[in-house]
Amino acid sequence: MTAFDLVVIGAGPGGYVAASKAAQLGMKVACIDKSYLGGTCLNVGCIPSKALLESSELFYRAKKGLGHHGIGQGEVGLDLRAMMARKDKIVQTMTKGIAGLFKSRGIAHFVGKGQVRAPGSVSVGKHVLSAQHILLATGSAPAELPNLPFDGKHVISSTQALTLEKVPERLVVIGGGAIGLELGSVWSRLGAQVLIVEAMNQILPGTDREMAQQLMRLLKRQGLTFLLKSKAQAATIQEDQVTLTIATGEQEQVETCDRVLVAVGRKPCSAGLGLEDAGVAVNERGQVLVDAQGRTNVEGIWAIGDLVPGPMLAHKAEAEGVAVAERMAGRAGQVNYDAIPSVVYTHPELASVGASQEQADADGHEVAVGQYLFRGNARAHCMDDIDGLVKIVADAHTDQLLGMHILGPQASHLIAEGVLALEFGASAEDVGRTVHAHPALSEVVGEAARAVAP
Repeated sequence: MTAFDLVVIGAGPGGYVAASKAAQLGMKVACIDKSYLGGTCLNVGCIPSKALLESSELFYRAKKGLGHHGIGQGEVGLDLRAMMARKDKIVQTMTKGIAGLFKSRGIAHFVGKGQVRAPGSVSVGKHVLSAQHILLATGSAPAELPNLPFDGKHVISSTQALTLEKVPERLVVIGGGAIGLELGSVWSRLGAQVLIVEAMNQILPGTDREMAQQLMRLLKRQGLTFLLKSKAQAATIQEDQVTLTIATGEQEQVETCDRVLVAVGRKPCSAGLGLEDAGVAVNERGQVLVDAQGRTNVEGIWAIGDLVPGPMLAHKAEAEGVAVAERMAGRAGQVNYDAIPSVVYTHPELASVGASQEQADADGHEVAVGQYLFRGNARAHCMDDIDGLVKIVADAHTDQLLGMHILGPQASHLIAEGVLALEFGASAEDVGRTVHAHPALSEVVGEAARAVAP
């Protein structure tokens, strides 16, 4: 039996970051994963989807034409195989980077399915590892609908949607969350007719309603269509076509398409980890229950990321991985769950941190709101990217910043200012008085902050 200070089960963003941090803090670390370094995010999630979003956006812009920039061009063609190859190369490069990180920090990497045999003991294949600490970081997988099970060809998950060999003529996406909108955008830009079906009364449920409505308006302009308050009832497959029955209230309609992408959320990968035998508590959704420090009910066993309750975000898992490793080493690890950003990588991007206006109202705040349009920003005009706005939500009495929401170019980068402001307990005035470079997109953030209390 090989002894370690920490054994991590799962090499996704939470697991490999925790392993790296623990090794940096002087711990002897092993990390187990049944397939590949980087987990879902790097291999079949965040990174390949962003690669395709970038490529498809360039294709879309080129097809629309760049003549007003003074750039002439011939006919624009799509080489989907080359686009997919570029995506795969990026994934391979990043995966090799993690392998190099493990090697440089002396982290033992085991390939196989890790199982908790008992507190302090993990098996992987023929190996049995002992550890003072065990960290569960096995992430999540796409959730199925009972009436639309995945078949990998016609009814597909986000994983298969990243590897289609041709552009479908018609794609129906079940689920108007971030994954559905992003992958719907990819295939719409490449030529598919895309219909988004969402059960709730807005896309991106839980997001600031005004910002979600503005994004849907812009996506409609790009050619996507939407059915809200609608559910897929049944599907039949015949002659490589899917006939889908969709209910909207009391009315039903039939849609025919090449592929149905089911993107209704993700489920934790907790099955088969030996949690029952070890006595680790889980809830009805299969999520591992932890305290505020990331500890399970079993001494020495911890859990992070998509495996535990909370938002399923790679950067949330990374933050938890660092904090848990620090706590294991006797340090004061900390995660501020009120300052975790979320991003939808459509075009324009929608990034948010903190409370929506609806949430701030529900929490009992008298709300003050400041907004500013990218249309009023010189740099946005220079970039030919003027759609969207910044919305800042603050307490009307104290001016405390409660939330920041950015719909527009490079929102995923700009939101960092809001994250930092919330982390430091800033007011809207603090953000407004911060000097922003000119000309820059970040000026829109400053203008929105100043608009809170003109």
